[in-house]
Order: sequence, then C-alpha cells, then structure tokens
Amino acid sequence: MAKKRFDEQMQAYDHWKANLIKGIQHYQTWLDANNMGEPEDELRIYEVLDSLRADSLVIAFVAEFARGKTELINAIFFSEYDRRLLPSEAGRTTMCPTELFFDNTTKQSYIRLLPIETRLNDTSIAEYKAEPIHWTNIELDLNNPDTMADAFQEIVRTKKVKVEDARKLGLYSDQDKQYHAGGKTPTEIEIPLWRHALISFPHPLLKQGLVILDTPGLNAIGSEPELTLNMLPNAQAVVFLLAADTGVTKSDMEMWQHNVKPLRSTHEKGLIVVLNKVDTLWDELKSEEQITNTVAEQRVTAAKMLGIEVDNIFPASAQKGLLAKIRHNKELLAKSNIPALEDILAHDILPYKQSLVREHVANGVGAMIKSTHEQLKTRLFSNKKQLDELRGLSGKNNDVIEHLMKKTREEQSAYYKNVESFQANKKLLGEQSRKLLELLSMTSLDELITETRKVMSDSWTTGGLKKGMKTFFDGITTKLDEVVAYSEQLNRLIITVYRKFHSEHGVAEIKPVLYSINKYARELRDLYQEAEAFRTSPMTTMTEQSFVIKKFFISLVSHARNIFFKAHSDAESWSKAVMSPLVKQIKEHKDQMEQRLENLRKINESRDTLQTRIDELERASKGLEKQYREISGILNLIDRPLDSGAATPKPAKAKAAAG
Repeated sequence: MAKKRFDEQMQAYDHWKANLIKGIQHYQTWLDANNMGEPEDELRIYEVLDSLRADSLVIAFVAEFARGKTELINAIFFSEYDRRLLPSEAGRTTMCPTELFFDNTTKQSYIRLLPIETRLNDTSIAEYKAEPIHWTNIELDLNNPDTMADAFQEIVRTKKVKVEDARKLGLYSDQDKQYHAGGKTPTEIEIPLWRHALISFPHPLLKQGLVILDTPGLNAIGSEPELTLNMLPNAQAVVFLLAADTGVTKSDMEMWQHNVKPLRSTHEKGLIVVLNKVDTLWDELKSEEQITNTVAEQRVTAAKMLGIEVDNIFPASAQKGLLAKIRHNKELLAKSNIPALEDILAHDILPYKQSLVREHVANGVGAMIKSTHEQLKTRLFSNKKQLDELRGLSGKNNDVIEHLMKKTREEQSAYYKNVESFQANKKLLGEQSRKLLELLSMTSLDELITETRKVMSDSWTTGGLKKGMKTFFDGITTKLDEVVAYSEQLNRLIITVYRKFHSEHGVAEIKPVLYSINKYARELRDLYQEAEAFRTSPMTTMTEQSFVIKKFFISLVSHARNIFFKAHSDAESWSKAVMSPLVKQIKEHKDQMEQRLENLRKINESRDTLQTRIDELERASKGLEKQYREISGILNLIDRPLDSGAATPKPAKAKAAAG
C-alpha cells in the first residue's frame, strides 16, 4: 500500500483529533450520568478539550536571506494557486517574521501587520497578538489570487530611516558599519516596515491546524529574541535551509550555532536540514553521474560543517518543484526532491506531533480515565465476588450467613481505622504541596525581577549590566533546583501512601501521577544558555544600555517568568488532583463493603431475597462490562497511531536530487 501524502496524513491527524475530542466529551457525559465526576475533573476535561480545539502543527522555516525559504513554502503547500502566492522573487525577501494560519475564531481572511515602531515599547509580540487595534489590517479577496499575491507583497516592504532611529529600534549597531561602503557609518539605512505579520486564509491544510512560520535572516532573528526563545522552540518542526550555490557561509553557521542547533536537544525529531537550489548544479555540460557526485560532495561538506550525518541533509530545488507542480511535470517534480521532503513531514513530523498531543492528553485526563477504568474493574471484581458468595449461600443455614456478616463487619472496622490514618497522611500531603507552591511563588520571583531591574538601571558600566543578568539567572536556577529536590521528596511520600493502602486492603493498585518539573528545568537550562549568549555577545556591549535592559526583560526575563508561571499552575492543578484516584478508590471500597453487608442482612431476614439479589448483581455486571468496554475504547483512541497507509512507515531518506 502506498504511503499517504502530507495533505492526506494531515487529514488523518485531524480526523484522529476530532475522534479524540468526541471520546473525551463522551467520557465527560458518562461521568455526569454515573455521578462519578468531581469539579476538579470537569475543569481538567474542559482545559484539555479547549487545548485540543486550539491545537496546531507549527512548521518554522529558518535560513539566512536568499536561501529560498518562501519559495519552498510555496512549493510544498500552495502550488495549487498555479503561481507564487507568497513573494519570493529575487530581491523580494521576507523582511519580518510571518505566520500563516487560519483564524478559526473569527473565520476571517486577512493580513495583520505590526508596525516596526512597536519595538520601542516594553510589550512582547505575544501580548500584541491579544490587541488587534495595534495592527494594520488588510482584507484578502479569496476569489482573486492576483490581488491576494499583491496584498502579500506588503510583508516585504521596507523604509529608510536615520541611523539613530534604527539604533533606538535595535536594528543597527556600530558593528554593522562594516557592511556599508567604506566601512563608514551611513546617515540612513533601510529597515523593515513591519515587525511581525499574521496571515489568515482558509487553505485546507491551514484549516486543519497547520501553522507556517516564515522567518527573516540572521540579523532580523537576532533583533527579535521572541523568535529564538519562544516561537522556534514551540514549533514541532524546524526546516533549516542552506543554498547549494553558496555552500555553508559564515552567517549560515552563526544561525545554525545560535538559533537552530540548540533546538536539537529537545526537538531532534523535528529538525530538517535542506540543501536548496541544487538546480544551480544541474550543469548541461556535465553527465548525470557528475552532477550526482557534485550534489553528494556538497552534502558531505555541509554535514561536516554542521556536525550532523550526511543522510540528514536533504537536497532539493524549491523553484523547480513549484514549477513542476504548476506544469504537472512528474519527472521534474521527482528530480526536485520535494516529494521526499513532504514524505518526511507526513511520516515523521506528524506522528511526532501526535505523540506530543497524546502526552498532553495523557497528562491532562489520561490518569483520570485510567482511574475510572480501574474503578470499573474493581466494581466488576467485587460484583463477581459477591455473586460467587451469594450463589454459595444457597441451602446454607443462618449461622453461616451470620458468620459472614461478623467477618465483614470486622473487615469494615479495620478498614475505617486505616482510613483515619489515610486522612492524616492526606493532610500532611496538603501541607507539603503548599510548600511546593511557595517555592514556585510568583511573588518572590517578581521581587527578584524588580531588584534585578533596579540594579541594571542603576549600573553605569556594561560589566554591571552583565553581572545583574547573571545574578538573576543564577538566582532562578537555584530556586528551580530547590523545587526539583523537594518534588522528588514529595513524590516518594505519595508513592508510600498509595502502596500502603493497596497492600493493606488488597484492592487494585493504582500508580499515582507524580509531579515532574523536568520539562521546565530543561526550558530554563536552554534559556540560561540563551541568556549567557546574549550577556557575552559583542552586540550587547555595543548597544545602548536602555535598549539592552529593555530587550533583556521583554525576551529573557519574561520568558523565565512564564516558565515559573506554567510550573506553578501545573503544581497547583496536580496538588488538587494527585490524591483523587485514591480517594475515589477508598469511597468505592467503602460502598462495596456496605453493599455486601446489606445483602447479607436482607438474605438473613428472608431467603426469598437471595435469588433477587443474584439477578440484580448479574444485570449490574452486564452494565459494568459495557461501561468498561466504553472506557477501554477511549484509552485505545488516545494511544492509536496515525494510519500512514504503509505497513511499516519510516522516515524518508535523503535522495541525491541530481537528476
């Protein structure tokens, strides 16, 4: 069976997600119908459903200027318009970060442009996104590709400003004068007209949740830290482009080292390196074998310089791929190697994205669904035990029944004593959880931020500024180290409480969901490295102090605060829910013992009750089996892989693309 194309696989992913939403909604309804839900459960289900509806697959394209990023986007995603939809002609390159998506909230098609002057304010792009009033809005005419393409030209517009104005915007430093004639400081320079662009239109892939991030070159990326600290790390795939006609340049290496390579520690599966413009090597005076060898040599050289395996360099021609799709030339399309890249996106990146969503759902409601699953399993087991017990009472005298009642009451009495012990442990865990939240307190973090800003603002030297930056990050790293140590201690206590209850009462063992700070610790380590690079950068030394402080707080400090905020929110949600499965199990066990005693009491009073209770338990067992299968189906849905259309889907290998 042939593998599915990217658009087909994207549709399969969207279908899986829609079914998952239905499954969780069904679970939500089932909880209500069976009176098994708690307010905390409702909140967690709502949050997971909300995040699934807003879920998107983000693919970022990163490269120095003139490497063919936008042409590659046109070739892979928008060739059906039979023209270059996004501007990628020579001399017309992306000047500001551009996000392409479909606005499922407003259902409108538009281009929104954030003026470059907003860089003068202490407001991040993420904050500006929540306030459309600050953006210039252009409506898109979907019935006219020509006017759409003209509207897209707006994102590459520039303007000339005085050097001092560019310096205030953080778009010029004295280092840049080496790029100007005679190495002298110019009076005016050209800068982007816009800081950021948002493009919403109802392309089928975008409607299914695809988001494309088209980034500008090295200098623009460096001047907009939100790209490297937030947008790129949050992308599920990063496509890094080199050009076959230039090879790996100094600026390519700089971008790789500072902006792309650091992503490999957490996004190794989602990193694709493309050697674009291989058509420039298709020399008609050379044989096919010679061309193939030339492309292979370029790949080997690039791989060595980047420090990666040669099979991870994918040669391609975006321009020929787009041309081939427009002209329906299958031979040229295969030669461009664009289908191989689409195959990687379909059968490597999308399953990787699905695994991230699956992990998020599992962390959000997975433990809750598994807890319900175990509850039903316990009920089934208890029902079977009661049935066996009642069937065994046929023909037995009252002494036997009274003996069973006495034994059950003794078990019940011992059980209640252990529940008292559990309540004491639960109270202790509550106190320990509050201490965890205190360690992640936003109040103490904001005090550190305020103190750091004061120290940096009062500093008269670059050395003082840099010391303030280091002191801040050393301080929050120490804070997080304390949280790691304390959460490990708290997790051990929780495991002990769960195990004690299970071993003493012989009920089904449930593994508690433990609090993990690991992903936030990784984020903070990566941010610390970014902060060190920023702190020791020559650009920081040569940039005006007020702009350095502004840039440091808008990008690095705000990102650190966001990490702590997410860690605190997770800890708060976790502390409310961690004991819930065990509390439900305790209540379930209590109800089952009381039901068992009630059955024995009624049977002891009247033997006519025996067969009636047996019939009731048999009917209840059938209902429980049906519910158990339904919950099993929801768990299976979460774990179900995408149907790739192939028996054993594997990532595509890079081809020579030499023709």
